[in-house]
Amino acid sequence: MLQPYTNFDVRGLKVVITGGGGYLCGAMAVELAALGAQVAVVDSRGAEAEAVAGRITAEGGEAVAITCDVTDPAAVRQACDALASRWGGVDALINGAGGNHPKASTSADRSFFDLAPDDVQQVFNLNFMGSFYPCQAIGRLMAERGEGVILNIASINASRPLTRIPAYAAAKAAISNFTQWLAVHMGQNYSPRIRVNAIAPGFFITDQSRFLLTNPETGGYSERGQQVIAHTPMGRFGVPEDLLGTVVWLLSPASVFVTGATIFVDGGFTAYTGV
Repeated sequence: MLQPYTNFDVRGLKVVITGGGGYLCGAMAVELAALGAQVAVVDSRGAEAEAVAGRITAEGGEAVAITCDVTDPAAVRQACDALASRWGGVDALINGAGGNHPKASTSADRSFFDLAPDDVQQVFNLNFMGSFYPCQAIGRLMAERGEGVILNIASINASRPLTRIPAYAAAKAAISNFTQWLAVHMGQNYSPRIRVNAIAPGFFITDQSRFLLTNPETGGYSERGQQVIAHTPMGRFGVPEDLLGTVVWLLSPASVFVTGATIFVDGGFTAYTGV
């Protein structure tokens, strides 16, 4: 009798999601909980974390909200200790905290030479160190157990830096490189059952990208947004649901032989040369 392939099962996994109160990672939290995972929604914005966790529990899932600034290593360790005490361990970590800021972007009014170091550092810290610190804290728990999954959030900027956003692009390139390094380090020094991968979303309209991709005066796309659509073979921006299948795959046993990889979910943007 033919048997269905069941290795995409994430039931019972204890999953920490930083940036879990946001648009994209909030959708990941809800989907994973719907599939039977226990989810810790971690966000510096406590109200947003509570809202996502509240939705999950109201719909019969298991979730806890934790307010934490992932750029503060002491706060990350404290949150990790609280989860270890509550759960007894962590099976998976999704490093979703991140984003850009207009002050770290070039524009007609702000040249590259005028970018303030503090603004650039803030964006880099949020996107890179905000993943580095959770990898240290929760990765230690995984090393002690000898298994676990870490999923970082890179970007298409990791391979193709876009104009105007130097700090964000550099940080995401660092995430992709760090994902490879950590996959090798954890596999060789602690356990081959610890996997580290990343997803690289393409263009999704979020609170951070809205000012670049849309025109609030017309309600349509900005010139930059139109350029993105013209260079995306699938002809649209992504929606949160477009990421969920890849996330489930990388967290589940279905990807047991995948580590150190960055998977692009971009509608073909990075495949298109423009001609």
